[in-house]
Amino acid sequence: QVQLVESGGGLVQAGGSVRLSCAASGGTFRNYAMGWFRQAQGKEREFVAAITGSGGGTYYADAVEGRFTISRDNAKNTVSLHMNDLKPEDTAVYYCAASFKWTVVTDAYDYWGQGTQVTVSP
Repeated sequence: QVQLVESGGGLVQAGGSVRLSCAASGGTFRNYAMGWFRQAQGKEREFVAAITGSGGGTYYADAVEGRFTISRDNAKNTVSLHMNDLKPEDTAVYYCAASFKWTVVTDAYDYWGQGTQVTVSP
């Protein structure tokens, strides 16, 4: 069983930056692909970014490509999401998730954190 805890959300102005972190425990971290997802109020949860277990591969949703960067530190069992040039439409609860396989499909992720709110003001 893997436990995931996100941190780093908050209120930021449009154009600003935020760094989210996710700490994992209870499993062999490097064996999991990690993903970030988000859910805006009234909308379905959507994929944001993913990174392979080794950290050598990443993939981004079109909406965040070039603005967000996902990274991981397997020695510290953490995954981060650096978000730059934030827009009001980035406002959402952000979740980190772990998967036994490389995927961007929401339902394919096996473990989820509780989420952290990011609010971008105009």
